[in-house]
Amino acid sequence: MQITYSPAYTLVPTYECFNRCTYCNFRQDPGQSSWMTLEEATQILRSLSDSGTIEILILSGEVHPHSSRRAAWFDRIYELCELALSWGFLPHTNAGPLSREEMAKLKQVNVSMGLMLEQLNPYLEVHRHAPSKAPKLRQQQLEWAGELGIPFTTGLLLGIGETEEDWQETLIEIDRLYQKWGHIQEVILQPHSPGSQQSITREAFQLDCLPKVVQLARQILSPEIAIQIPPNLVQTPEVLLACLQAGATDLGGIGPRDEVNPDYPHPYHLALADLLEPAGWKLVRRLPIYPQYDSGLEENLQERVRQWRSKIDNNIKFIKQTPIHSDERPHFAEWQELQN
Repeated sequence: MQITYSPAYTLVPTYECFNRCTYCNFRQDPGQSSWMTLEEATQILRSLSDSGTIEILILSGEVHPHSSRRAAWFDRIYELCELALSWGFLPHTNAGPLSREEMAKLKQVNVSMGLMLEQLNPYLEVHRHAPSKAPKLRQQQLEWAGELGIPFTTGLLLGIGETEEDWQETLIEIDRLYQKWGHIQEVILQPHSPGSQQSITREAFQLDCLPKVVQLARQILSPEIAIQIPPNLVQTPEVLLACLQAGATDLGGIGPRDEVNPDYPHPYHLALADLLEPAGWKLVRRLPIYPQYDSGLEENLQERVRQWRSKIDNNIKFIKQTPIHSDERPHFAEWQELQN
């Protein structure tokens, strides 16, 4: 049995965000976060040339749609995607809700895009001061992505005050949009994990419940949709393996830092393999676009994707990723100690 992951690195154009989600460990107030320059990004991308990285995740805080700086913010995101492509990487952008025109333009320089639906419940207290977390706004993004033929990642944030009925309703809506457009390639089930930067302390999602959510998702979602579990947020090996048994198929992007959950470092991919292989799972690299969506890409992007698929299909040993926390290869148990 296979479980996939994407060797990834995250570029953050800016941490500033006009939303104030109370659980957030990412945002900074508008005007308090400098914007990444193209020179800074070039230095990073150059350093990644032999690292085995495939995906460049462009993950940004949100500049208000009516801000005078919105156009400059969008241009910087577009330029970073172009730059990543020029260095041979495959961009995937998640920058909050965008206009339809912005999404259409980013399609030209991204092999896939994403936006967490989180929960359909519009009355969650954690989103009281987060206008762009309005469910209808996010549903519209998923609808536009389908109309534009953008391979898309979405997901649920668990443990933010929702109910089990909310899980079901949100999953049903995601599958409805997939049935309509066929564009949702993966759904992330992300357990809320308290961090040092959030404004209000919330208890962590009970990880023992996560396999149950995976099972529910597998029952509701079409079988073509991958279910993703972030391994850095699942600190108990038994729970991680139970999630795979329940139907999870992917471990998401694994790189040096989880920008959304900076208190929870990603495990080294070989440490994950040490855990998974004795249980019958083979850890396999993937691209940020699933094969069934390749033909819908712009022609220049199709060629980049073909080159990467050739490397993986021919088992070219291009990965030279080094352990994040040590010069030695850590085992999964050692990574667990880093979490505690």
